[in-house]
Amino acid sequence: MHLPAELLFRLREIFPIDALATGEAERIAYSYDNSRRQALPDAVVFPTEHAQVEALVQACRAHEVPVIARGRGSNTTGATVPVAGGVVVSFERMNRILRIDPDNRLAVVEPGVLNGDLQQALAAHGFFWPPDPSSAPWCSIGGNLACNSAGPRTVKYGSPRENTLGLRAVAGSGEGFRCGTYTSKGATGYDLTRLLIGSEGTLALITEATLKLTPKPSAVRTLRATYRDVGAAARAVARIMAQPVTPCALEFIDDAALKLAHDHGGDRVPLAGAMLMIEVDGEPATLPSAVDAVSAAARGDGLEELRVAETAEETRALWAARKALSPAQRTISPHKINEDVVVPVSHLPALVDGIRLLSAKHDVLIVSFGHAGNGNLHVNLLPRDDAERERAHACLADVFALVLSLEGTLSGEHGIGMVKREFMPLALEPATLELMRNVKAAFDPDGILNPGKLLP
Repeated sequence: MHLPAELLFRLREIFPIDALATGEAERIAYSYDNSRRQALPDAVVFPTEHAQVEALVQACRAHEVPVIARGRGSNTTGATVPVAGGVVVSFERMNRILRIDPDNRLAVVEPGVLNGDLQQALAAHGFFWPPDPSSAPWCSIGGNLACNSAGPRTVKYGSPRENTLGLRAVAGSGEGFRCGTYTSKGATGYDLTRLLIGSEGTLALITEATLKLTPKPSAVRTLRATYRDVGAAARAVARIMAQPVTPCALEFIDDAALKLAHDHGGDRVPLAGAMLMIEVDGEPATLPSAVDAVSAAARGDGLEELRVAETAEETRALWAARKALSPAQRTISPHKINEDVVVPVSHLPALVDGIRLLSAKHDVLIVSFGHAGNGNLHVNLLPRDDAERERAHACLADVFALVLSLEGTLSGEHGIGMVKREFMPLALEPATLELMRNVKAAFDPDGILNPGKLLP
């Protein structure tokens, strides 16, 4: 697809010369994301204000040209790959923090603000925004909202859906609108804010977000528990989540992941059947009793060692295994398949056991770790050659079938994108998918926003 001359002329009217890229080198730079999928856009634009986004969508709609919103490209499901060509809208220059309001516990930001930069600005006021994906230093708030990306703290503080008050956006019709409130309570019509979050840019382009802030706890304590096997660790997760003290992080790492991390990171990473990383936060006076309660739940059949960090240095040492995982996986397989399935916490032992059986059945190395307190497991298939890649795709279908049989869902925070579209009919009833298509048509009547994503 090539842009019509009339549309290209209109884009030059809307955007300054340095905010519109049509050269091949620039287009290649915005043709892929962290999924390793790639497709060349016809142009890339860099808006700096809401009015430009409205004018852009109106112009592209008039010529039936696709519009693909993009944060920083850290998505792993191909959600920002312009599979039908068109115009990629990179929000990296809309990166202002417009307002921090501690009295009302909110911040107003543009979508290109980096998660890590926002956290740094909020810390000076004694607050934080709970979503904290591992890509926080380089992922954008707009991207976090597009995929409802969360991270370890979700177990206690919730995902972007629970931590966003309102949005400003542009629908596929080219009309700008606001939704949500500046208050923590509101019952005025349909909740379009939560609908847009997780919609992967298929309904509207977010140009501003009003975020709900949380006071920073004054103390955090880190625990590390190692277990005889993955089943014992999974049962400990269920016990921890069944008692009154909710940890602010509860991470699971299986034996295959520990071995990988140990090979990469050395003896600071323990070798065990499985490991839990646990964090508890609160006020100094109440923290010891909270740590005791979580420790008691962590103990049980199969526990090998429980360590509590007393200093910042000990905390860094305990987290070494988790931090060594990503680089370790890259050394094994450049074709890693990274899924982020979720099941109810009580079904986590069955999920972990089932994945081990599927790894043996398909003869594919699978490394599992993730946010166990939510039942959100990152299942990483690591094929090393073409034959293993073929088996890995068959194995993946079985993994999804297992997850759905355990009352789970296909994605906790990575989204659907293009990678998991084909599995959507397994997860949702035809009537549900039809309602989603009707919602899509209401927001985007001509289907120009991020085509080829999310809906099968």
